[in-house]
Amino acid sequence: MSSVLNVCIAGATGWTGSALAAAVADADDLVLRCAVSRSRAGDELYGAPVHASVVEALDAAGDVDVLIDYTAHDVVKANTLAALSRGIGVVVGTSGLTASDYEEIGAAAEERGAGVVAAGNFSVTAALAQAAALLAARHIPHWEIVDYASAAKVDAPSGTARELADRLGLVRRPELARPVEETAGERDARGATIGGAQVHSVRLPSFTVSTEVVFALPDERLSIRHDAGSSAAPYVEGTLLAARAVQGIRGLVRGLDTLLLN
Repeated sequence: MSSVLNVCIAGATGWTGSALAAAVADADDLVLRCAVSRSRAGDELYGAPVHASVVEALDAAGDVDVLIDYTAHDVVKANTLAALSRGIGVVVGTSGLTASDYEEIGAAAEERGAGVVAAGNFSVTAALAQAAALLAARHIPHWEIVDYASAAKVDAPSGTARELADRLGLVRRPELARPVEETAGERDARGATIGGAQVHSVRLPSFTVSTEVVFALPDERLSIRHDAGSSAAPYVEGTLLAARAVQGIRGLVRGLDTLLLN
């Protein structure tokens, strides 16, 4: 394994991607080999050529070690599979993938002997909040998730909330005193069922991404909440940690906490 990793960033001029491109350019052990941005195709970014698509970028570069994807929910799966088909490891920071999408991605990674690290949130503090929630689920059988994001966010729930619900569901399915389908009035008011848990998405101005899981027992509650600020800075460290680790992985790893706790 080379001591220097050649990186391709998809979504390199976006909110998170632009912060990552600057960080990769500043790192001694990472090289921005190429970038993907439809609005900047044909230009250069920190000396790296910018392409209109992931396939074009990977084929033109020829020696990419890691693809970091911060694009959109409708293209991230195809981007990831394109990289895996070339034996390239992938760090997925884009939200909107479903459990079945991850099953397909995991199978493709295993088949090609490549690694994928996917997280709904690459903030280190968000990862620690998720780790705490996974511990709590082992001891408390009742929980629901509230997902807060900006009014303009396209997907619901957020990738952070969906990942949390899926992973909590692998610990155990939460117990409900009354099945959701027996709800009187408006069934949708109980939220979406993901991983067996009810997830409620709030979309309002002033939020970036906040995720709260509320655990409850008779006469007591435990709330674990992560609030993101207005910049992409919290996601850079965790994403680069995953990029450095992904070449040592075969298959799919979900959650930055998995890397932090191993």
